[in-house]
Formats: sequence, C-alpha cells, structure tokens
Amino acid sequence: MSLDTKVGERLSTLFLEQPCWMMEPLAAELRYSIPSVRRFLTEVGYYSSFTHNGGWYTLRSIPRFDHNGLWFYSDIGFSRAGSLTNTLVDLTIRSAAGMTAEELGAKLRCRCHSVLVQLWRQGRLQREKVGRSHVYLAIDPHIAAVQRQTVLSVVQYPAEIAVLILVEFIRNPDSSFEQLAKAISRKKSITVKAVQIERLFDWHGLKKTTRTAAPKP
Repeated sequence: MSLDTKVGERLSTLFLEQPCWMMEPLAAELRYSIPSVRRFLTEVGYYSSFTHNGGWYTLRSIPRFDHNGLWFYSDIGFSRAGSLTNTLVDLTIRSAAGMTAEELGAKLRCRCHSVLVQLWRQGRLQREKVGRSHVYLAIDPHIAAVQRQTVLSVVQYPAEIAVLILVEFIRNPDSSFEQLAKAISRKKSITVKAVQIERLFDWHGLKKTTRTAAPKP
C-alpha cells in the first residue's frame, strides 16, 4: 500500500497540529492499521524518539536539531543518530575528551548509566576511571587516543592553572564551564577549554556544584 495524496495531506495536517505522535493514536486518527501507518511514515520519512522506549514519532521535516544532533519536544527526545544506543555512541565519539554517564545524561535529559555499561560490555565504547567517574571513550583507537590525551592534560594540570580556575569559579559560581573558560582565557591569556574545566571539577569531586550552559530551546 503506497501513500496516496489524501492520506499524505491528512498525515501532514495531524503533525502540524501536534508534532509528535504515538503509533496507536496516530493510526486511530488516520483510520488505518498500525502496519499501514508504519509504511506511510517510512515513505515520508520519520524519526522515533530515543526516550520513552522509542514510542514517539515525528516527521523528518519537523526537528530542528542542535549542535549535538538533538531535538526535544517537551520531555520527548529525538536524535539525528536515531536510537538511544546510537546517540550515546555518536555523542561519545564526537566529544573532545570522552563523556561520563552524568554528562551524557544531562545532554539527553535521561538516565543512561545502565545502557552505557551494556555498550561497554558489547565493545561499542571504551571506558576509563577518572577521579570518581568512568569516562566513556570511542572504540576507534585513534579517536580514543586523542580523548585520553585531553583527559590526561587535565589530570596533569599545573597547580597554578587549577587554582586560577577554582578562584574564577568562586568569584562567579553561576558561570557555565564555557563562561569560565572564556573568562580565564581573556584575563590570563591562557587557552583553557570548557571540557578541560569540567574534567578538573570531576577529578576533584566538584562537578555537581556547577553546571554547564543551559541548552538552547
């Protein structure tokens, strides 16, 4: 069964009224079986959510993904990478210094520790203990080597730079890691990256006392 014009127009209207649908209500509105609606969605192109066990659907034309490849509608999350597992791998691979479960959970707005452990056991991610957390790294040895080097550069930060970072944070406790990095680089002419500051806080057990920049709507 192919998608005729009338069904396509009805499908577009429903997603204009509500950008995300679960399968059963959508099939009821269209008055077609669930297998037929799945074929319709496949024909026009769609994303399923990485949250809610993939139970929400939206058309491929709807999401406006951020720089992480993520788009949220209320508490429903969609990813350009697709499923939660693919999204976790994608974000980790593209990160400069790997990602902790807490960092990934903050980006995805959901708990993902158990899924990360599964990905590590399946050989889709590497991980290393840094401070009080495990840092997940790309499985590709070349990417992982660069990520490890960034982590190592934080662990081996000269004491004077670490003190500058902590002093700047004490003066501006509401600043994001990005804002702290810019302030230090501007005032001291030292190149410091946000991810390095985040690792430093994690290493000293201070990570939960600060926050990253608020996500864009």
